[in-house]
Amino acid sequence: MTKKLVVAMAAATVFMAACGGNSGESKPAETKDSTPAATTPTTTASSDKGLELIGGSDCTTCHRIAKDGPGATIGPAYSEVAAKYAPAADTTVNRLVKKIISGGSGVWGTIPMTPHPALKEEDAKTIVAYIMTLKK
Repeated sequence: MTKKLVVAMAAATVFMAACGGNSGESKPAETKDSTPAATTPTTTASSDKGLELIGGSDCTTCHRIAKDGPGATIGPAYSEVAAKYAPAADTTVNRLVKKIISGGSGVWGTIPMTPHPALKEEDAKTIVAYIMTLKK
């Protein structure tokens, strides 16, 4: 497990350096989530899948699980997103799913979020469901 974490963190660092910021393209990463287990909440099978989808995408290039997680980020931490939105509202889930797939800017600052048009809506909903488990 520790070896996998080190490899994932190294790959994420290389990916972020190669990415060079927001190019407007979404390129899935071949890495798993690089956040230490200590910052990962107790999860269910559904939220485990959400965390797996995050780790297998380019999400961790700009976001972390918690604000105090390792590394600088461009976008908000998932815990900040969870704190901002009502988790039970279908309109919130649908809005966040659309934001993940379509991208956008203005909610968290001027840097736009890269669109992820290849991401299935069901997978985006699973990611949002996981993020909402981080609400304190």
